Amino acid sequence: MGSRRKDTRPRLALWMLVALGDIVLLMVSVGLSVLVAMLAVVAVTAAAIAAWRFTRRTALTRDDAVPVVTRQEA
Repeated sequence: MGSRRKDTRPRLALWMLVALGDIVLLMVSVGLSVLVAMLAVVAVTAAAIAAWRFTRRTALTRDDAVPVVTRQEA
């Protein structure tokens, strides 16, 4: 029997695209031009994704770091 690996990569869900489209429509109905509204939504979304990826980044190990000796190794 074969087993499937679960794909855990983050994806942009359909409901997120609908919500972003609704935000653009609301901004257009208030009086902004379509281009400005779309650029604003794309800029905020890109900043949010960049911030999310920055916070999820794993800590880099330094070459000059002192190794920690545990009780099991001693």
